[in-house]
Amino acid sequence: MTPLPAPLGGRELVAWRLDQAVYSAAWDSGEGAFRFGGRWNSRGVRAVYCSIDPATAILEVAVHKGFRALDTVPHVLTSMTVAEPASIQVVDPASLPNLNWLRPGIPGAGQQEFGDGLLAAHEFIAIPSAVSSHSWNLIFGVSRTAGAYTLRSQEPFALDTRLHPPRGI
Repeated sequence: MTPLPAPLGGRELVAWRLDQAVYSAAWDSGEGAFRFGGRWNSRGVRAVYCSIDPATAILEVAVHKGFRALDTVPHVLTSMTVAEPASIQVVDPASLPNLNWLRPGIPGAGQQEFGDGLLAAHEFIAIPSAVSSHSWNLIFGVSRTAGAYTLRSQEPFALDTRLHPPRGI
C-alpha cells in the first residue's frame, strides 16, 4: 500500500471531489450520501467523500457513472484544504473487522455502521480507496466540520476523450 502523502506530516492537505456541474455549489452538503448511503455511511448520515488526489476522485465517480457520463455531462472538479491535518483519523486497514470492506462491491450494513461510528468520532477520516487500493479517500461528516476546511478551487472538468473513444476504435 502506498504511504499517506507528505501533507499529512504537517503541510497543507488538499482533498478533491468531482460532481455534476448542477450540484457543484452544494459539493459539501453530503446530500447524496444522506439520501442513498455510501460505502462508509448509512442512509440518513451526511457524509462528503473526497480523495487525496484528483485522479482518484475521477476514478471514484467513473466507477459508478462510467466514462461516457464524464464525457457528456458537465462536471466540476473541486478542491478543498483541511485546516488541521492532525485532525484526520487515518484508518489502518488492519483495524477493520472485515478486509473485504476495502474491495470493490456493495457495502454491507456492518461496513456502513462502522463508518458511521468513525464519522461520529472524528472530523475527518482517511481510508484506502476500494477503486484504487494504493490511493486514499478523505471522508467527513457535515455536522462535525464547520470551519475545519476551506474551499480552494472549483473548475470545469474535461475528460480526456481517449477514455471514451468512438465505437470501433
